[in-house]
Amino acid sequence: MSGGAGCCAGFCGEVYSCIFDYNTPRIALIKSRKVGLLNRVIQLVILAYVIGWVFIWEKGYQEFDNVVSSVTLKVKGVAATNTSDLGFRIWDVADYIIPAQEENAFFVMTNVILTPNQTQGQCPELPDTSTICVSDYNCTPGYVGTHSNGVQTGRCVAYNKSVKTCEVKAWCPVENDTSVPTPAFLGAAENFTVLIKNNIWYPKFNFSKRNILPNISAEYLKTCLYDRVNHPFCPIFRLGSIVTEAGESFQEMAVLGGVMGVQISWNCDLDKKHKYCVPKYSFRRLDNRDLDHNVSPGYNFRYAKYFKDSNNVESRNLMKIYGIRFDILVFGTAGKFDIIPTMINIGSGVALLGVATVLCDIVVFHFFKKRYYYREKKYKHVEDYEELGDNGTYGSNP
Repeated sequence: MSGGAGCCAGFCGEVYSCIFDYNTPRIALIKSRKVGLLNRVIQLVILAYVIGWVFIWEKGYQEFDNVVSSVTLKVKGVAATNTSDLGFRIWDVADYIIPAQEENAFFVMTNVILTPNQTQGQCPELPDTSTICVSDYNCTPGYVGTHSNGVQTGRCVAYNKSVKTCEVKAWCPVENDTSVPTPAFLGAAENFTVLIKNNIWYPKFNFSKRNILPNISAEYLKTCLYDRVNHPFCPIFRLGSIVTEAGESFQEMAVLGGVMGVQISWNCDLDKKHKYCVPKYSFRRLDNRDLDHNVSPGYNFRYAKYFKDSNNVESRNLMKIYGIRFDILVFGTAGKFDIIPTMINIGSGVALLGVATVLCDIVVFHFFKKRYYYREKKYKHVEDYEELGDNGTYGSNP
């Protein structure tokens, strides 16, 4: 029993000591070139980070705001074609820009598969593995497949001299899109131009501007074309040049279509003159072009024009349209001096200098040969004289 009581008494004494101990910092001046040099190097690294990265590169003395933007577009260009289906034809903006207006984007038709004079009726389905038949037994009345052009009637009819397919109720004759015209039907779209009008606003600073800069005159706007070196602020772009700037071939892209991104960057330092806040343009292709996994490439959709003849019979011209969609992507931030972030970052930098002391202590007290000697000089144990008994332990004097 006495042994157990002794252990308890020792444990209680340790807990008592831990609760009522107090640590206060003690400064020890170490006369050592190694330690002094290590301390100065760490301090210089921290100062370089605070001044170079936080204040100069990241502009930690500024308050920032994100851009609010609006974009309007105007495409111009005329192309001529001469085909067996349409004959000689002139194509202007109303023909190849579909739809006429989009939000921050525009689509230019570059290729087309035309199925003219379709009417509601019954006709053979386009041949594939699910529609080729030998007899009516292979066709199911009312069946509609995922890629069907119509509803099957249950009859097996001749598609041509060598192939039979299931008959469908549909717009006849059905579209045949198994072969895409090469080269592109409207390859001349490479020379079309687009005027991009971009207005931006930074609401926090009440600052607004547009990409048609004040020094751009009406006469200059009639003749200029964007060039990264000679005309970097001209807002008129040749479509072929946009695709070329992205490292692509317009004529190859025009066959199956694709998606291009026109990026407008507005990164402005409003502590400088406002004339230095100017747009920077860059271009890239946005749709996937993985040659090893090229399923459903390009960009296309179907579009029909309807009309009625003198007998009130409705018919249509169906077009499967391939083309290039141009998305206008506007992004940017503006910064301006503000005392609050400046003081916060200065305070953070001063506090960060304390890391130098912590790192030096770790190195000196754990890795130096004289680490035990330095520890003795750094740390000193002091007992409260009033709480010590005659035997040198805690408790009141008798």
